[in-house]
Amino acid sequence: MARLAAMVLAALALCLPAIAHAGPALLFEAKTEKVIYAEDPDLLWHPASLTKLMTAYLTFEAISKGELSMSDKITCSANANKQPPSKIGLPVGGTMTVESALKVLIVKSANDVAVMIAEHVGGSEQGFIDQMNLAAKRLGMTRTNFVNPHGLPHSRQITTARDMARLTRAILNEFPDYSDFFAMRYVKVGKRNLRSHNWLLRNYPGADGMKTGFICDSGYNIVASATRGDVRLVAVVMGARTGLSRRVRTAKLLDHGFQRYEWKAMFASQLDQMPVQMATLSEGPESLRSTVCGVRRKVRRSRKARKKRKAKKKR
Repeated sequence: MARLAAMVLAALALCLPAIAHAGPALLFEAKTEKVIYAEDPDLLWHPASLTKLMTAYLTFEAISKGELSMSDKITCSANANKQPPSKIGLPVGGTMTVESALKVLIVKSANDVAVMIAEHVGGSEQGFIDQMNLAAKRLGMTRTNFVNPHGLPHSRQITTARDMARLTRAILNEFPDYSDFFAMRYVKVGKRNLRSHNWLLRNYPGADGMKTGFICDSGYNIVASATRGDVRLVAVVMGARTGLSRRVRTAKLLDHGFQRYEWKAMFASQLDQMPVQMATLSEGPESLRSTVCGVRRKVRRSRKARKKRKAKKKR
């Protein structure tokens, strides 16, 4: 009973401000895999561009097996060229190295490059998708299904916060030599400097990865890692209503983890030992399209109005 009471107190001591309409979230320590905080970790959700973590993982795996090298050239097919933004817009027949493609995939989150990689590594886009789902099963991602390599909207492209944590764990443990790719704030393509969507890399002390994602149905997702001293924490946040609320919630989760890690870890379960929340197993992914994209339209209108007011003042 004393141990149970301590665990309950530890959970109640999480002093995160309540956030309206918060989606799934999970915070764990990378080495020990101890879960510091979890909220709906097994609730189905659309991964959006967090999908590209699996695309990168399989590419790293192909390189480690000698099936691919960083200097290999991959070609932009008509299929890759027709993908919607975010993209770099290579013409059909254009090429880039695997190394450049990985950097653009992770930093710019380019959908055309995701297809280029998929077709080269998997022999075809569908062949690569099959590999993605086989890898997901091998990694214990029990509630994940992929139907594309980039995360663009599809009703059957689903995952959970816990499954994304499992994938991140595999990348960090199996391919630590590629950690720098996820910490890049910019990538140069030709004369263009493309900036990462991960705001934390520029403003959060110790931030060193990993990947953001957004579609209207999912809201704003992120897998974010940060290291201070010997502790590396990984936060998974899904379903934020705005880019700002995603940044704020993620930073607060990481702050909480660093401030309370030593004593929270005493009562924490590991990622795979954490009980499954049975109440969430029958629920499909929530769509935030009407809420999130409605907010985006209001923000855009507000920005246009501010620009008009500034223009009038200059006159």
